[in-house]
Amino acid sequence: MIEYKVVELAVVTDESIEAVLNNWTVQGWHFDNVQFVVREASKRPAMAFVIFTRAVEPGH
Repeated sequence: MIEYKVVELAVVTDESIEAVLNNWTVQGWHFDNVQFVVREASKRPAMAFVIFTRAVEPGH
């Protein structure tokens, strides 16, 4: 069974992404994907969702 963790970043910088990746991977989560939310008026992402997965035993 796979468990998912989604972390929302309201401030999208290289430092904030690194911090989230380092924080959750050390806890046993595996990076899966990152989705950026962009506004038409700006090329810079307004926010991001970082997705992690990990295997869990059924019933836990």
